[in-house]
Amino acid sequence: MLKENLQNLMHDIPAGVRLVAVSKTQPVQTIRAVYDAGQRIFGENKVQELIAKHPQLPKDIEWHFIGHLQRNKVKLIVPVAKLIHGIDSFKLLKEVNKEAGKIARKVNCLLQFHIATEETKFGLDCKEAVTILTSPEYREMKFVNICGVMGMATFTGDQSLIRQEFRHLRSFFLRLKETFFQESPDFKELSMGMSGDYRIAIEEGSTMVRIGTMIFGARE
Repeated sequence: MLKENLQNLMHDIPAGVRLVAVSKTQPVQTIRAVYDAGQRIFGENKVQELIAKHPQLPKDIEWHFIGHLQRNKVKLIVPVAKLIHGIDSFKLLKEVNKEAGKIARKVNCLLQFHIATEETKFGLDCKEAVTILTSPEYREMKFVNICGVMGMATFTGDQSLIRQEFRHLRSFFLRLKETFFQESPDFKELSMGMSGDYRIAIEEGSTMVRIGTMIFGARE
C-alpha cells in the first residue's frame, strides 16, 4: 500500500511542488519501503529520532527538520539536515549559523511565520522577520541560507479560513522576495500544506507540501 499511496499522491501533486514525506514515528524499514518506491525527501520533527534514523538509511535521502527546534539541539541537526523548516526566532537563526560555522557547512533554512489562529503554533510575524533581515548581524552570517518561508494553517474544517491563512503567508513570501531577496535564486520555497489541506495550499502557491498520513497511514 505504501507504493500505491505514494503514486496516488504524486499524481495529485503538480510538477514544481516538492513532496516532503513526514516520517516521524515511522520505523526505518517503513521509510526504506517508501524510499524504494521513489521518494527521496523525508521530514522529521524530533531531533533524536532523525539522528538515530540517518545512519541507517541511504545517503542520498534529503532530510528536512520540520519540528520546533530547540537551540540546545541545533548542533545535532546542522550536520544532517538539508533544510530546517522552522526558524521561528532570531536567536535560533544565530545558533544555527554558529553551529554550522563550526563544521564549515552552509545550512538552508526557512523562516517560519505564525499564520494560524491557535496560539500553540510557533512563528514570526512580518515585523520580526524584517527586523532580522535588516540587522547588521544577519548580514554578517555566512553559514545560513534563507530559502523561503513556512507556515501551518489552523487545524479546522473551515476551508475559507485555511485559504485566507495561506494567502497571508504567500503575501509575506512575496514581500520578502521583493524587498530582500530579489537577487537570490535560492529564495523560492513557500512551504505550506499538510495531509488535510495540501490541495488548498497548492492552489495558493505552495512549492513544498509536508505529508505523512496519506503515505504511511494513520499513526497509532
